[in-house]
Amino acid sequence: MIDTIDFGTLRWHYILNPSEEDLLFLEENFHFHPLDIEDCRSTNQRPKIDIYDDYNFLILHFPAFDNEMKNLRVREIKIFWGPDYIITIGNAHWTIKNLFDLIEKNTDTVDEFVKSGSDALLYTILNRLMVDAYSLLLRVGGQIEEINRNLFGKKAVATIEAISITRKNIILLNTIFKPQLRMFHKFESGGIKGFTKDHDFMDDYWGNILDYYQKMWDMIEDNAELITGLAKTFDSLQTNRINEVMKIMTFISTIFLPITFITGVYGMNIDLPFMNERLIFWGIIMVMFTFVTGFLFFAKKRRWL
Repeated sequence: MIDTIDFGTLRWHYILNPSEEDLLFLEENFHFHPLDIEDCRSTNQRPKIDIYDDYNFLILHFPAFDNEMKNLRVREIKIFWGPDYIITIGNAHWTIKNLFDLIEKNTDTVDEFVKSGSDALLYTILNRLMVDAYSLLLRVGGQIEEINRNLFGKKAVATIEAISITRKNIILLNTIFKPQLRMFHKFESGGIKGFTKDHDFMDDYWGNILDYYQKMWDMIEDNAELITGLAKTFDSLQTNRINEVMKIMTFISTIFLPITFITGVYGMNIDLPFMNERLIFWGIIMVMFTFVTGFLFFAKKRRWL
């Protein structure tokens, strides 16, 4: 189903979960390249922009959390950008759909800039995507801060899970944002021309999109370094804790080793020296106690404890 907002000479068509009938309508009425229509039939396409004489075709990727607000997923948006129209195609209720519904309900009060042309409408869509993506990155940053606070806590399993999920999310963000960075540079540098007669009019707006995108890319790189550092710190803490436990266990074993030897010897069913003496039991106990006390004093003096 194709939903449409009419701004007079400008139209915004939105297609959610396009059917074969919808794609045939686009092919017959807008005469888009068959390869672009084929790209709309499939998912998991690489981000790109195809430039033609009378329209441009964009495939963009942006992140979104799953229903549990835990793991990130890739949301793909396809955009046909012509002189007097914008066509957006998606497979999920997402930022674009929310923006479309908002503008549709308030068409009369929409800013005149948005209605001024397809370039301005595309900028509005991209800007909303940037704002939502930035909010998502702030949430990821908050998760890293929470991991940092819990790093020295006792819930090792929960911390390991949080680090693993966050690292996976950051890797996904990297794979989403990196391929598109060059594309947005082309907007700002003029490598991608719009359809507004005064091309200089949009330069500042494309520059703003690039600044937003570059800022988010820097945040992703910073977060990647932070989570890597936190993971290494956590591994060091766990290794140190294991070493402390092993030190205590080794210390206990060292104390009981000679005591076990003495009890083992005198537990044998053979004739041994002093075994008929009445006070030999208390003598052995005294030797054991003296040994343990002396070893503890020696270990404390050497700062082993």
